[in-house]
Amino acid sequence: MTRTLKVNTGIRARRTSDAAEPLVLLDARSTQPLYRQLYDGLRQAIIGGRLRPGARLPAARALGNDLSLSRNTVEQAYEQLHAEGYLDRHSRRGTFVSLTTPEQTLDAPLALHPRGRAVCRTLTPSPPRRVLSARGRAIASIGLPAGVNTSDPPRAFRPGVPALDAFPMSVWARLSARHWRRASRRHLAYGHSAGYQPLREAIAQHLAAARGVRCTADQVIVVGGSQQALALATRLLLDPGDPVWMEEPGYVGARAAFVASEATMVPVPVDDDGLDVDAGERLAPHARLAFVTPSHQHPLGAAMSVRRRLALLDWARRADAWILEDDYDSEIRYEGRPLPAMQGLDDDGRVIYIGTFSKTVFPALRLGYVVVPPSLVDAFVTARLIVDRHSSVLEQAILTDFIAEGHYARHVRRMRTLYAERQNVLVEMLGPFGDVLDVQPARAGLNLLAWLPAGIDDREIAMAAHHAGVEAPPLSPFAQLPLSRGALILNFSGYDAFAIRTTAARLGAVVRDTVARKSPRALGA
Repeated sequence: MTRTLKVNTGIRARRTSDAAEPLVLLDARSTQPLYRQLYDGLRQAIIGGRLRPGARLPAARALGNDLSLSRNTVEQAYEQLHAEGYLDRHSRRGTFVSLTTPEQTLDAPLALHPRGRAVCRTLTPSPPRRVLSARGRAIASIGLPAGVNTSDPPRAFRPGVPALDAFPMSVWARLSARHWRRASRRHLAYGHSAGYQPLREAIAQHLAAARGVRCTADQVIVVGGSQQALALATRLLLDPGDPVWMEEPGYVGARAAFVASEATMVPVPVDDDGLDVDAGERLAPHARLAFVTPSHQHPLGAAMSVRRRLALLDWARRADAWILEDDYDSEIRYEGRPLPAMQGLDDDGRVIYIGTFSKTVFPALRLGYVVVPPSLVDAFVTARLIVDRHSSVLEQAILTDFIAEGHYARHVRRMRTLYAERQNVLVEMLGPFGDVLDVQPARAGLNLLAWLPAGIDDREIAMAAHHAGVEAPPLSPFAQLPLSRGALILNFSGYDAFAIRTTAARLGAVVRDTVARKSPRALGA
């Protein structure tokens, strides 16, 4: 059965003769609720101009009688239209079509047709002449490595991917369910910008035992990963033009943060002992800040010697400078115990220590931390409040239990063993391609470097590998100055033995074929 509401003038919706234009058609046989059909019909009549702005609608009871509907059904439709801005309702005067519809506010302007029907005016857009600021243009021009901004499943050997297949999902699910069952208003309301206090305490205790970091929980600020820690630090510590020592080659994410802060980057060479402090002093003795990855240099893998660490701390004291220590994956070490953090040697409050759970738990968690000297705590907490207030309190609470109950430490120990096994598989599989890929096992971390023959463009090799279904980013984008030799960055931690074997064989064949075409001499031809 079909019920029809028709209209003659558009001023008042009512039943009229069959010659009038249908306003609303209701089909009792439809699976769509009647209030929704009424809502859709009235909304389309308003948008299409059949119900003009200011037109008065029948009372809910009268319209219900007219259409054989209950008053509540009509009220539901009216209330939805009122909430969305299509109707104005007054307790004594009645219900009217709004003078301005949401489409007029959000889309192209509406004009009244000579007969009263609303029509859209087509306007020629005039793009703004100044789209981005100078800083915005610099940020937009930053080229990040492939795979950073993608939701596609990772393929071997995309860097930065931990063993997601070996993560203790059941443990995390149990802890999560526990917190949701016991969730209080405290967990659902706004949290403190410094982070969930029990998590800050757990992090401080863990860092003291595992990394030799000297701090209290008050110095620990929970952030949305190491990249946010870098953004906060550069925003607070650098003025435009300030010189910054940057490892060469070095972490692209840090370089992006410095570009965003309009700092002047000073590429400082890295050797087997880490950042060359003497070279840094020659290049920019009065730099404002130095960025280092001392426990496991990214991307070359060197560990900064104690002599260099002490020299860097001495320079920072003399230059009144800051040190950003990014300790992104130091807990994953295959030879001996993880090296203590440089922050533990700092007696002057010069080191800002950054860590993340992306490599040891899972990247989607988006939780990290920054340990700051007491003099900087208030500034960092305020900056975090301005950026995005705080991370999910429930996720922080779950992670707290994951650490406090020993699951985190056990997981890290298991991953060290698993990653060592996976690295051995990768090195073994690339062995037959030693003429084009020089591979040495990494002493720490999730990746290793596969060096190419001299004169071979690692970007071109990476592109050829990509076309063959292999993700093997080149080393070159991590350097600001030309490299003497190119390399590929290969992650072994995030992929099982089968994936490593099949992909390594494919990569080796692609590299050998590309090198043979580009430089036959490199193969001894």
